[in-house]
Amino acid sequence: MPDSPLLTAAAVAVIALAIAVVVGVGLKVLRSFRDLGTDAERATYHTLHAASQAGQHLRRGLNPAGASKASRHLRTLLGCDALAITDTSGVLAWDGAAEDLKPRLMELAAEVLGSGRTVVLSPGPDGTGGTLAGVIAPVRAGSRVVGAVAAFASSAGSGLVRAAGEVADWVAVQVELAELDASRTQLMEAEVRALRAQISPHFIYNSLNAIASFINTDPARARELVVEFADFTRYSFRRHGDFTTLAEELRCIDRYLLLERARFGERVQVSLRVAPEVLSTVIPFLSLQPLVENAVRHGLEAKEGPGHITITADDAGAYAQVTIEDDGVGMDPEQLQSMLAGHIDGEHVGLRNVDARLRQVYGDAHGLVIETAPGEGTLITMKVPKSQPGHDA
Repeated sequence: MPDSPLLTAAAVAVIALAIAVVVGVGLKVLRSFRDLGTDAERATYHTLHAASQAGQHLRRGLNPAGASKASRHLRTLLGCDALAITDTSGVLAWDGAAEDLKPRLMELAAEVLGSGRTVVLSPGPDGTGGTLAGVIAPVRAGSRVVGAVAAFASSAGSGLVRAAGEVADWVAVQVELAELDASRTQLMEAEVRALRAQISPHFIYNSLNAIASFINTDPARARELVVEFADFTRYSFRRHGDFTTLAEELRCIDRYLLLERARFGERVQVSLRVAPEVLSTVIPFLSLQPLVENAVRHGLEAKEGPGHITITADDAGAYAQVTIEDDGVGMDPEQLQSMLAGHIDGEHVGLRNVDARLRQVYGDAHGLVIETAPGEGTLITMKVPKSQPGHDA
């Protein structure tokens, strides 16, 4: 039966409408594509977007959580098969293929972390040990190498080498900004804690209770403790100067221990050995008292029976070396290391504040050296220069 004119007209109308829709959608897509600009502009946008996304995850510096999220964006940025980020002690993040190389990465990166120079590795046993080539570039924060960026691809041409170096430098900037922000925050926290919160409500409450217990039985002792408490708080809350002398700090410690022994009695035993020639050494204000408080509160208070604290200050050539040792319950070294690095919060925040202040004033080589283990007590060593021009007590 021949087609009717009406059906033919309807078919033509449907086809025309479909063509109009396709053309309309095509023009819209083309217009949107043109709005993004040229190929170079689109590439610039994608690069900046990836860098911005990665930067958000590195705001707290080099840590596993942030590095893991940032590595995905950085691998896209480099267009490589795999990308890894390390610090000086281990692999923080791995994104992409060839995870069989991950266990060997710190070995491959050892030269970079030691020399601060980029290393290019070919595939095979004499290079990466795998099927991919690698470029490992150092991440520097100031004069320090704090980690590395490793990019792996089928070949490591000059383009990948330059790009990996630029990405490592960009990561370094994020690390420096994070350290600057952390230093500013820690400095403010340290000042507040040093001037005010070191005298915790816990300590004030226990000291006043100890004083009250002697009012009826030994009024003379109670009066002595009130004077010592007043002198201790006056020194701790003083508002002038960031530095003091070792002699002044030791006097503060003596008052503190006198108040603690009023509460603990013979459970807290103290030995003190000080070389007279280091008494005038300038040290950061309230840098020793928190270490002794840590020994009492976290070392001896939880220990059964009596505990002993030994405080020594020795002449070590150009330095004064102070050690505070207790035979208390000790600490977990790995947890302590994470706490000092600022990765976790803990009960030993006083140690972290003192360590941060020492590093800020004298450099990383002068941070606290802490030797401890659960049940083995704690030994803390602090070494400061005897000559410090510009630091007035």
